[in-house]
Amino acid sequence: MREVLAHVPFRGTIRERSVEPYLRLLKGLRSRGRVRGVLLDISSGGGESIASMDLYLAVKRLDQVKPVFASIGSIGASGAYLAALGARRIFAYPESEVGSIGVIFPHFAVRDLVRRLGISVDLIHAGVHKDAYQGYRPLTDEERVKLQAIADEGHQVFVDVVARERKRPVDEVRPLATGEFWTGSQALRLGLVDALADRELVLEELSRLTGVPSRRTVRVLPPRPWLDRVLNGGQNELGGGLLGRFRESVEDAVLDVGAFSLRR
Repeated sequence: MREVLAHVPFRGTIRERSVEPYLRLLKGLRSRGRVRGVLLDISSGGGESIASMDLYLAVKRLDQVKPVFASIGSIGASGAYLAALGARRIFAYPESEVGSIGVIFPHFAVRDLVRRLGISVDLIHAGVHKDAYQGYRPLTDEERVKLQAIADEGHQVFVDVVARERKRPVDEVRPLATGEFWTGSQALRLGLVDALADRELVLEELSRLTGVPSRRTVRVLPPRPWLDRVLNGGQNELGGGLLGRFRESVEDAVLDVGAFSLRR
């Protein structure tokens, strides 16, 4: 059989459920001798911290077996940028949004709104802080300090990964880890990506490295359960179908898509 390049697209918010099929896919590509190189085509604003780390590690382990090039589309921010760091080289469009090296732990307190609506809420709990994270009441000073410590710890992990993968001292990375994003052109100057290129050019670079013509590129997506395909209109695309898009929009609304978020 002829050797090929694999084109693996990922879109949308990074969360455990959406990432698990990709973890299996990327692991499977390690042992497929016919596949000589992989294009990770990613466009995402990030999402859950553990899911993002899992995706980064899966990309990293695959790259140790065969080259993986990451191509950032419209946005490669936060957890998506973390995932791209596992690739051998990172490419972006000049207009791509890149970076957002930060951590956020959103906390919504709806107690005052609920009271104005005339709704009574009783939270029966054991453990003095057990009701702190139910989204009902504001955090106490002590609870806020604890969550800030968790955020700071996660932020340091992110900074360390960027420093290691981009081969930069931590002290050089930390000023870039403000949670803001840059254009692809700015990210290139800052050393966060390796080059500016569209996906076709990235595939040509991968072709030169592997010796496999770029025309022999196969688009690869994780298999989806039968019921999921039915509910989503039978399309072989992530998020296809009316119910799928509605579900995605609801879940994305409660996940942070602009920073590497910590989830309960």
